[in-house]
Amino acid sequence: MRWTESLRFRLLAGAAVWVALALMLAGWIIADLFQTHVRQRFEAELTNHLEQLAAVLEIGPDGRPALRQPLSDPRFRRPLSGLYWQVGESGDAPLRSRSLWDSVLDLPDDRVEDGSLHRHGAAGPANQSLFVLERVVLLPERAEPIRIAVAADRAELAGVTRAFNATLALSLAVLAAALIAAALIQVQIGLRPLSRLRGALVEVRAGRKKRFDVAMPTEIRPLVEDLNALLAHAEEIVGRGRLQAGNLAHALKTNLAVLANEAATLDERNAREVGAAMVRQVELMRRHVDHHMARARAAAARGVPGISTPVPDSVAALARVMRKLHAAKALDIRVDAADGLLFAGEREDLDEMLGNLLDNACKWARGRVEVTGRVEMGVEMGQAQAGGMLSITLDDDGPGLPDDCREAALEPGVRLDESTPGTGLGLAVVRDVARLYGGDIQLGASPLGGLRATLRLPAAGA
Repeated sequence: MRWTESLRFRLLAGAAVWVALALMLAGWIIADLFQTHVRQRFEAELTNHLEQLAAVLEIGPDGRPALRQPLSDPRFRRPLSGLYWQVGESGDAPLRSRSLWDSVLDLPDDRVEDGSLHRHGAAGPANQSLFVLERVVLLPERAEPIRIAVAADRAELAGVTRAFNATLALSLAVLAAALIAAALIQVQIGLRPLSRLRGALVEVRAGRKKRFDVAMPTEIRPLVEDLNALLAHAEEIVGRGRLQAGNLAHALKTNLAVLANEAATLDERNAREVGAAMVRQVELMRRHVDHHMARARAAAARGVPGISTPVPDSVAALARVMRKLHAAKALDIRVDAADGLLFAGEREDLDEMLGNLLDNACKWARGRVEVTGRVEMGVEMGQAQAGGMLSITLDDDGPGLPDDCREAALEPGVRLDESTPGTGLGLAVVRDVARLYGGDIQLGASPLGGLRATLRLPAAGA
């Protein structure tokens, strides 16, 4: 298995990607906010120096500007310290801080309104990149305004920003590692129930357990319950298969014993009579095989999702067959099955049930058979309770059955009239298969005067 197909890898990769993206976005926002804050503080400090410079500025006896006292920041007195001030135009031998040494600030030639601040960049001594803040002040002793400026090296601002960004990057990297480690622990804990489920599956396959433990998280519990239901269904199928095999073996054993006895008495004088008895036994064996095969097939198909059979198609096909089989009676077989009726089971089982009922109706009908299919909502029969059950009714105009004989007619091997051919297994097969699907069959009086057989089966897509 490729590592990219691992659920653990996918969860960790997704967590790592989202953590990385979130922390990168957060780092960019924090770095931008810090840089803006530092720039504002940097500019506020220069503004304070500029106001202090304006406060101590005066006009000396020679008419030139001078300072009553030095500025408080010692960096103005240290050569090339990165913090400078200048009073006057660049070309008029301006008054400047000692930190400029023998250099002057190369201020642009633009004019600034009185009292307003002007911000721009300039080249400083030792090729420094300076941020300059300047304004024009008017002193009482002088008619002409004086231009004053304060400048600071941008390297200080850049250094603080770089140091903060490095610390921020390291902090975010540590945080990312911690979050990914937490995600790893979370994934390990979160996937632990699947490991337990895999171990339980090994126990079930080895035969040491019959069911999965349902003590699982709520997200996995439905899967465990479905698996247990599937195991129960498979166990039920196997059990029913064994039961059907035993019943079939018992039924065939009896018929084979009869055949053996008949074969032992076979001679020229009674060959025809014994041959007819053997044919009846073979036919009975075939019916037993069909009966138990139908039960086994229905037990295997019960509860399997996705199986459905259109009822109108099955009824129409069986009606065509019955018209040919009973052509001598010229029966009027009418079918009224709504389109869209679906049986939640196999087509062979539906044909088996409807075929037996329709054949029985045609045997006893005088001239008319009616088949009606509907969906009954909220029908409860036996252990079956569903939102939709099929109700297929077969009516004939034959002699019918008395009330006390209808239940007996559904028992295996019971024949109420020996004058018609058969084995007495048809209606028993119908009831057995219908009950395996959660349905049933009922016999009653028909409005046509004969027998009514009502077959109820689970509907698909109800």
